[in-house]
Amino acid sequence: MRSLERHRDVGAYALGVLDEAEAFRFEDHLMECPRCAAQVTEFGPAARQLMLYRRATPRLVHPMTRPGPRLLDRLLSEVTARRRAGRRRVLYAVAAAVVCAVAGPGVVIFAGQADPAVRITATDERSGVWARVTTEDEVWGTDVELEVKDGAGPRSCRLIAVGLDGTEQTVTSWNVPGHDARPNTMHGGAALRPDQIARYEVRTADGEHLVTLPAG
Repeated sequence: MRSLERHRDVGAYALGVLDEAEAFRFEDHLMECPRCAAQVTEFGPAARQLMLYRRATPRLVHPMTRPGPRLLDRLLSEVTARRRAGRRRVLYAVAAAVVCAVAGPGVVIFAGQADPAVRITATDERSGVWARVTTEDEVWGTDVELEVKDGAGPRSCRLIAVGLDGTEQTVTSWNVPGHDARPNTMHGGAALRPDQIARYEVRTADGEHLVTLPAG
């Protein structure tokens, strides 16, 4: 495969439509091409939405079915609700800061109870990889933010959500630069709900295990 063709395959790879051999060759290309690695990450939200649409759509529904007239209203309502939730979290944090300032250091405030996010941190002694996932329950599944420190690059990696039933879903993928232990942050999502996920695993593109983050 020529270099230009490899660049053009970034969308097909992100959407999971390359065959196994082509995907393997493209992952070799990812290790040497920061531009394609960044584009794969950018394609992540679109790929997840297509995956969720495919899983939620009955097989009898025609692929070119047009959205109903109230689809836009529902989407706008959901965006508004999420923005209000974000403002409420900011107000809770400000209120907690004011109480701490007035009450002094002798008072312990459990401000984290107002934050629906769950954070899990782990370091693997063998690989030396440190990772933290921050998850939130969503109507479509689980929203995930990943922070990772990995100084053993260059290599292509993935975050995998492993369900309680053993099913696996790729949450996000990225390219680790060579000998760079600075933290990288990625966003992704899984169709599994938080209570359906047993653990998260960071793996290389060829399946090498780097670190496990238990969800429970």
